Amino acid sequence: MIITLFRQIQPAQRFRLSPRYIACLLKIPASAIVRIERWAYVLFVHRRDKGGQFVSYRQLNRWIRTITHMIQTSPTLEDLKELGQWIQQESVKFEDRYSPKELDYLRRLWAQRRSQLTSF
Repeated sequence: MIITLFRQIQPAQRFRLSPRYIACLLKIPASAIVRIERWAYVLFVHRRDKGGQFVSYRQLNRWIRTITHMIQTSPTLEDLKELGQWIQQESVKFEDRYSPKELDYLRRLWAQRRSQLTSF
């Protein structure tokens, strides 16, 4: 059974997102947000000015920060390798959501953690 990175992170349950944070992301005033619905794979933002807008959890800074934390706290080399596979699958499937800079950062972090785990 393949477990995806998304299922591991579970952003709909874990991410606490204020209207102000979402407004900043969308570059709109917080007063333009009527409400935010947490759906399984996206946020649905009800806006006063244009109805509704979908926002992928992968667009949030917290997504990359969570992956960073997962890499840095990976307890074993096996867990780290599995996480690396999940990240690779994600970057291929959702290539438009990851910038080359983010992917390079995650690769360097992963390699650094691998070095730490193999030196023990």
